[in-house]
Amino acid sequence: MAVTGAVERAGIPRPLAWGFLGVLIFMIGDGVEAGYLSPYLVERGLSTPQVALLFTVYGVTAGIAAWLSGALSDLWGPRRVMALGLLVWVVFQVLFLAIAVPTMNFSLLLLGYGLRGFGYPLFAFGFLVWVAAATPRERLGTAVGWFWFAFTGGLPTLGSLVASGLIPVIGPLATMWVALVLIVVGGLIALLLVRERSGYARLAPEGERPLVTLLGSVSILWRNPRIGVGCLVRVVNTAPQFGFLVFLPLFFTETIGFGLGEWLRLLTVMFATNIVFNLIFGIVGDRLGWRRTVAWCGGVGSAVTILLLYHVPVAAGPQYWLALLVAAAYGATLAGYVPLSALMPSLAPEHKGQAMAALNLGAGASAMAGPAIAGLFLVPFGVQGVMLIFAALYLVSAALTLFLKLPDEA
Repeated sequence: MAVTGAVERAGIPRPLAWGFLGVLIFMIGDGVEAGYLSPYLVERGLSTPQVALLFTVYGVTAGIAAWLSGALSDLWGPRRVMALGLLVWVVFQVLFLAIAVPTMNFSLLLLGYGLRGFGYPLFAFGFLVWVAAATPRERLGTAVGWFWFAFTGGLPTLGSLVASGLIPVIGPLATMWVALVLIVVGGLIALLLVRERSGYARLAPEGERPLVTLLGSVSILWRNPRIGVGCLVRVVNTAPQFGFLVFLPLFFTETIGFGLGEWLRLLTVMFATNIVFNLIFGIVGDRLGWRRTVAWCGGVGSAVTILLLYHVPVAAGPQYWLALLVAAAYGATLAGYVPLSALMPSLAPEHKGQAMAALNLGAGASAMAGPAIAGLFLVPFGVQGVMLIFAALYLVSAALTLFLKLPDEA
């Protein structure tokens, strides 16, 4: 009983508690490769543009899957969507590791890694839909803060830490096999131990035809323009995070002069800070307003700190503690977007599943947009130019939040 009370006092919906743990372990597995896959593939013979293309294809499938996580939850229920995500991740990771990586066949790399992109959004964002469906509005900001605590706690925070510890011992390829084990463990914890019943049933109104439900998850972007704007804000939220994973590992190791282990620990610190502030900004958003928190702490704050992430190491050189400081600052401000996950379903309370599909579409599209921006602009403008583009996008997202008024505020 004491444990149950502590869980509820922390703001975790008790019936979903095991799901948060499952998502954390699953995303640790998903995040193991985040900090080193790019340089590992370059070392094995791929060019930087090929790696950018690989990550972009992964982002396309992740974007589609992120939308499907909400749309299919309306049709099947979040739990079944999560099970599909787990199955997809396992099958295509085995293809990627057992065949594509040993042969370094680029077509197989695209097939295995690209289709694996369907996996994590179906699982993780399916659970986010479950959280939105089962949590009262007055506690939703804190609940989604816990979701993002689990999500970013794994990808890439603890995932990168696991990689930094295992790679020197068993090597990079075997480390990715360990990640597969973590995926299975986390997935089974969530699927077998969460018994909250709303996740077992479709979320769409009874009698609504499947095609209408699926199309509604897209048409809500223009039926409710605020949902469309919120989707764009969500794209900007993590596009730079996915984009700089293409080039920052090489920037910090080759240009600045850090070792791979130092870069992985820097990434761990960045997102360790992020997971703490995910909780803080979830609570702040419930108390001070979701829109205000997203605009100032998320948009404006991230624009400033992403520029510091580039300029401070360039100016100071390989001063590791300074690099850690600005990385932590970026991780903190990135969490300012957390209340968006509470704001979006509240913009369309009669169609929460569709609103979450739009939010998740933005989340998945960010995994495509970030690497695509890096691939297009890195050669002509360099790292500095790409970071300036990302900072400008953060400021645009801050301005867009002015349109995200709740129905009772309009």
